Amino acid sequence: MKAVLKNYRQSPRKVRLIADLVRGKKVDAALGVLKFVNKRAAEPFAKVINSARANAVSLGKDPAVLIIKSVAVDKGTVFKRFMPRARGSASTINRRNSHISVVLEEKVQKTSK
Repeated sequence: MKAVLKNYRQSPRKVRLIADLVRGKKVDAALGVLKFVNKRAAEPFAKVINSARANAVSLGKDPAVLIIKSVAVDKGTVFKRFMPRARGSASTINRRNSHISVVLEEKVQKTSK
């Protein structure tokens, strides 16, 4: 059960702050946390988690026992722009993109003897 968002237009460094909040949590708890996070990446992250949960449900998994197994925020394409500077020179501006991938799994209940 996996979902991926490619070329999200925010730098990976900022998106990883959100990834660290939800890693290892239950899906419902992670979505509850993301509602109250005051970061721009929280809404797209919630959409990716909902997509992964929908993929799991279509495979016949129980959404109540799903946990976030792994979250990866990788570097995407970089748009290079230029800013004119003094004496005819130019400096680069890097517009960074992110790839967000979320993997879910069912939490196995431990049985006691």
